[in-house]
Amino acid sequence: MNALNLYSLVEQDLDFSEEIAELYNAYELFINQIEPSSLIDIGCGQGDFLLQVKNEDMKTFGIDLSDEQIKICQEKGIDSACIDIADVKDKYDCATAMFDVLNYINQNELKNFIQNTYNVLNNDSYFIFDVNTLFGFEEVAQGSLNINKQDKFIGIDAYFEDEKLSTNITLFQKEQNDLYKKYNETITQYYHSKEYLEDILKDIGFEVQNALEFKLHDENNADKYIFLCKK
Repeated sequence: MNALNLYSLVEQDLDFSEEIAELYNAYELFINQIEPSSLIDIGCGQGDFLLQVKNEDMKTFGIDLSDEQIKICQEKGIDSACIDIADVKDKYDCATAMFDVLNYINQNELKNFIQNTYNVLNNDSYFIFDVNTLFGFEEVAQGSLNINKQDKFIGIDAYFEDEKLSTNITLFQKEQNDLYKKYNETITQYYHSKEYLEDILKDIGFEVQNALEFKLHDENNADKYIFLCKK
């Protein structure tokens, strides 16, 4: 099992519901302002944001590199596929990449990702995404968490060093005959400064209209930036 699919198995147990709702609402405000006729959600997870914003006048599509997440999307009736942004053929009026999608991409691959996103957008369209700030990595994301349930045990250990967050996920999942199967994977996220992202976006051709400080966990310090960019 790869790391993305393992994360899909434990995601619902991590209880980020309040943070998810707050971030979804911030994105929805942007989308209501620009009123796109089509939207692609990159790293769509289980598709809940697409369900929240979908209306009769907007075509939506979700992509994710986890086939387990896409299975859940399709069970909900969401138009989605387990493909890379480079393989998307259609054009859209808006692209979103929520909950640190760009932080999962290292600096060697980041410019290609942003270029591929640019390529799937119509002219005068928008790219909205969020990234963790340094405070978000150092003070919020680091640490350990243990969750003990009747049919599973989850252990999370995350540490930030050399501008990388390494998150080790261990899952003991109850199977037949009261035996438990162990899964263990490490997910890596990368810190990208606001200035570094602005330079790449401008080089590719995006106009950065806003880089909003977003405070999910601390009233004095932003743990995310939400970027609003126009092609």
